[in-house]
Amino acid sequence: MLFFPRCQQLSRTFLVFALFLCLFLGCTARNPNYVGGFERRQITDEAGRQVSLPPQVDRVVSLAPNLTEIVFAVGGGGKLVGRTSYCDFPAEAKAVTEVGDTLHPSLERIIALKPQVVLVSTASQLEVFTKQLQDHDISVFVTDPHDLEGVFRSIEKVGEILGLTDRANQTVEALKQRVATVEQKLQGASRVRVFYQLSGEPLYTIGKDSFVNDLIKRAGAVSVTADVPGAWPKYSAEAALATKPDAIILPTGGSMGDTNANVAEPLKGSSAVAQGRVYKINDDHLVRPGPRAVDGLEEMARALHPEAFK
Repeated sequence: MLFFPRCQQLSRTFLVFALFLCLFLGCTARNPNYVGGFERRQITDEAGRQVSLPPQVDRVVSLAPNLTEIVFAVGGGGKLVGRTSYCDFPAEAKAVTEVGDTLHPSLERIIALKPQVVLVSTASQLEVFTKQLQDHDISVFVTDPHDLEGVFRSIEKVGEILGLTDRANQTVEALKQRVATVEQKLQGASRVRVFYQLSGEPLYTIGKDSFVNDLIKRAGAVSVTADVPGAWPKYSAEAALATKPDAIILPTGGSMGDTNANVAEPLKGSSAVAQGRVYKINDDHLVRPGPRAVDGLEEMARALHPEAFK
C-alpha cells in the first residue's frame, strides 16, 4: 500500500510517454518528410524541383560522365554505387557497377542498387523514370549547367547532397583561381573567331545553348555559330563555308577517339586551315560540364593565344 501512489505516478508517466511516442511515430509514418524518425532535407535542383533527401546520403547513382567526375572531385567516390558505360574518369570509376548508357539506363539495375539519389544531367534525361524511382524512395536530382558558373554550382550542389560541402567549396575555389589566371593573362587580347567542329561528317557544331560558348569566350575568342539555335546543331556545308573562321577547334582524342581528327570538307578552304590554326583538344575536357572543363579552357586559351602564356 505504501508504494501504490508511486506506482500510479509511474503508470501515468509511462502512458504519457507511450501516447507521445505513438503520436510521433504516427505523424512521421504519414509524413514523407520523415524517414526512420529523422526529418528529410529539402534541396532545389537545377530544374527548379524540390528534391527530398535523407539526412545522410551514402548511396548514389550517376547517369552522366560529368556528374561522375564531380562526385569523385568532391571526395564522394566511395558513395557511388552505379554509373553509365560512358563514365570512364577517373580510373576508379570503371570499377563501379554499370547501369546502361546515358540515354538508356536500366531502371531495374538502378533500383537493385538501392541508391538514395540518382544524379542526372538534364531534366529530360530520366523524365520517364522519375515517378518509378520515387515509388522506391529514390530521389532524382537534375543538374543543367550552361556555363562555367553553372558547373561550379553543380559541384557545390553535389557536395551538399553528399555531405561534403567543405571539399566541394575547396574544389570550386581552386578551379575559380585557375580561371582567373587565364582571364588575367588574356586581358587586352584580340578576339579570335572560332568554328567549333563537334563532328565532321555529318557536320555538327555548337549553338547558343551550349556551355562551350562560355569556355570559348573566356579563352579569348568568339564562336562564329554562337547565335545558332540549340546546343549542338547540325550545320550545312554552305553555312560553314560562309563563317570564314580565324581558327578551328577539333574536340578529339578523348572518349571520341580520333573520329573527329580531320577538318570537315566545307572548312578546308578556310583561312584557318591555310594559316595552320586548327587545334585538336581533348573532347572530354570540352563537352563534359565538370571539373575538367577548366582544363579545356586552359588548353584552348594556350592554343588561341600562345603569346599570352610565354
